[in-house]
This record gives sequence, C-alpha cells and structure tokens, in this order.
Amino acid sequence: MNSDNSETYINHPTWGLLYRICMVDENQELFTTLYAQRLFFLVASDIKGMKFQPIGRTEARMMLENRLRNLRRTGQSQEYDQLQSVFQRTFQ
Repeated sequence: MNSDNSETYINHPTWGLLYRICMVDENQELFTTLYAQRLFFLVASDIKGMKFQPIGRTEARMMLENRLRNLRRTGQSQEYDQLQSVFQRTFQ
C-alpha cells in the first residue's frame, strides 16, 4: 500500500479487487469493493502482512467525512477535492 494520490488496488481473498478510498491513519486505509462499492474494509498493514476488517457503510462514510474535515482544516485542498469527488460517487 502507498499513501500518494494515485489509484491503489489490492486483492481480497474472497471479494476480489478492492479500491483504496483514503488513508484513515498511519497504517490503516479504507477500501471498497471495486464494482459495487457496497462492501467496505479497513485495511491495516504491518510486518506480518495485511489485515482486512469489514466495516459498515455508515462507519465508512463517517471515516471519510472525518478525513475530509482533517484535509480541509490542514489546507490540503488538492487531496480534499479529489476525496470529495470520491465521496460523492460512493455515498450520494
């Protein structure tokens, strides 16, 4: 996993390709299933590998809203604009 703004995909053993929505914190990122975008996963990576934690749509939305607030507060407008469009596509 990487933390730049490029599109990132990982393969889930059951659900196939997942698309990275955003970073949540230093070693956790929010992913969704590539096509339906109805299943969400918190993906943590460490030296042992990746851990997939399924989360609900409401929780995923709240995480994304928090990330948007942080980006706005810290003035990261380019990342904010990109994430805002992801938010619109995913939750509206």
